[in-house]
Amino acid sequence: MALAQSNLPELGDPSGADMSAQQERKLGESVIRQIRLSGAYLSDPEVNGYLNELGNRLVTAIPGAPFDFEFFAVADPSINAFALPGGYVGVNVGLILLTQTESELASVLAHEISHVTQHHIARSVATQKDAMLASLAALAAAVVASRSSASNSGQMAQAAIASAQGIAIQMQINFTRQNEQEADRIGFQRLDAAGFDVTAMATLMERLQRATRFVEGSAPSYLRDHPVTYERIAEAQARAQSKPFRQIKDSLDFNMVRALVRSYQGTPRDAILFFEDAIAEKKYNDAIAARYGLVASLLRAENFKRAQTELAILEKSAPAHPMIDAMAGQVLMQSGQLPAAIARYESALARYPAKMQLVYDYPEALLKNKQPDKAARFVAEQLQHYPSDGPLHLLARALVRRARQTDAPASAPGRVLRVAGQSPGGGRAVRAGREGDRRRFLPGFGRRKQAPRDARGA
Repeated sequence: MALAQSNLPELGDPSGADMSAQQERKLGESVIRQIRLSGAYLSDPEVNGYLNELGNRLVTAIPGAPFDFEFFAVADPSINAFALPGGYVGVNVGLILLTQTESELASVLAHEISHVTQHHIARSVATQKDAMLASLAALAAAVVASRSSASNSGQMAQAAIASAQGIAIQMQINFTRQNEQEADRIGFQRLDAAGFDVTAMATLMERLQRATRFVEGSAPSYLRDHPVTYERIAEAQARAQSKPFRQIKDSLDFNMVRALVRSYQGTPRDAILFFEDAIAEKKYNDAIAARYGLVASLLRAENFKRAQTELAILEKSAPAHPMIDAMAGQVLMQSGQLPAAIARYESALARYPAKMQLVYDYPEALLKNKQPDKAARFVAEQLQHYPSDGPLHLLARALVRRARQTDAPASAPGRVLRVAGQSPGGGRAVRAGREGDRRRFLPGFGRRKQAPRDARGA
C-alpha cells in the first residue's frame, strides 16, 4: 500500500527557512554541470535509461516527492552512490557491478532518494550554522577567559577553544548519523512499497562490511559517506523480518545493463575472456545477459564477424528487447552493412520509439548511408518529442554542419536547426549535451567500440 510523502516521519525540517526547493534544484544542476565537464558522467543512454526507470519506480511508490528525479551513472569503477540536492542521484558503475540482485541496487537508490526527499543537504546547511553559532559562543567565552586576571586564564581559554571545536565536530557526527538512520528507515518503506525484496538492504550492507573488514587503507567511497555499522545492519534485518517473505526475480534489463557495464571493464580482450569463461562455466545470473555481454565485448574489439555469429546465437534464445536491437544495429552499421542496419533500426523504433539509444543511432546510420535529408527529418521529429534533449540538439547542429560541407540539400537540415533554436531550453540542452559528450561528433557514434573513459577499471 503506497504511503503519502507527507506521512513519513521527519527529524524536524529547518530546510525551508534556509534553502528553497528552487535553490536546491539550482545547486544540484550546478554540480551536475561540473560532473559533465569533468568527463565523469557516463554518456550511455541504455544504462542511464535503466537507472531512471528503476529509480522512478521507487520515487512514485510513495507519492509526494518534491522534485522530478534524474538518475545517472558515473564512469568510475569505485563503489559509490550519492544524492545531490534537487533530485539528482548518481551511481558509480563499480556499485552497479557489486550488486548481485536488482533489489540490492534498488535499495541503494531508495536510500539516496530518501536523502533528497528529506532535504538532508538543506538541513545540513542549517545544522552547520547551528554548530558555527555554538563555536562562536565558546570562542567568546575564550576571549573573556583570556582577559581574566586569574592565574589559570590561559588554560581556561584553551579549554573553551577545544570545547568549541568538539561541539562543532559532534554536531556534524550526530547529524550524519541521524541522516543515515532516517534514509535507511524511509528507504526501506520505499523499497517495500515498490515491490522489491526488503532483505536486500541488509544483505548488501553485510557484503560491504565483509569486503572491507580486512582491507587496510582507505575504505570505498560509499562506506566513507555511508558508514555501515552493526547497528544499521541489525535495524535493516529487523525491519525485513517484520515483513512477509517475498521472492523477487531480477529483470532482464538489470542483468543486461550489468553485462553492458562489465563489457566496458579492462581491455576488449579482457572483457571477451571474462564472458567466454562465464558462458563456458555457466557462472552467470542470466545466460541471455552473458551472451549479450560477449557480443558487446566483441564489438569493442571490432571483431564484427564473430560478433554477428554470437548475436545470431543470442537472438535464438532471447525475447525481443530494445538493447538487443540496438546492439544488432551497431554490429551491422560498424561492419558496413548499412541498408540492413537501417532496416533493423526502423523495425526497432516502430516497437520502442522512446528508447534513446535507437533514436541516436538511427540517424547516424542514415548519414553513413548518405541520406542526410532523411536523417534531418527524423531528428526534427524527435526534437518535437524531446525539446530539451542535449544530444539531439548536438546532432541537429552536426547535421547542419555536414550538409554545408557536402552538396546535400539544405532544406531539411535548416528546418532541424530552426526546430532546435525554437525548442524550450534548447540552448541549455545543447550545453548539457556538449558537456556530457564532448568527445563525439555525433552522440551514438562508436558508443560500443571503446569503453567510456574511467569505466574500464585498472
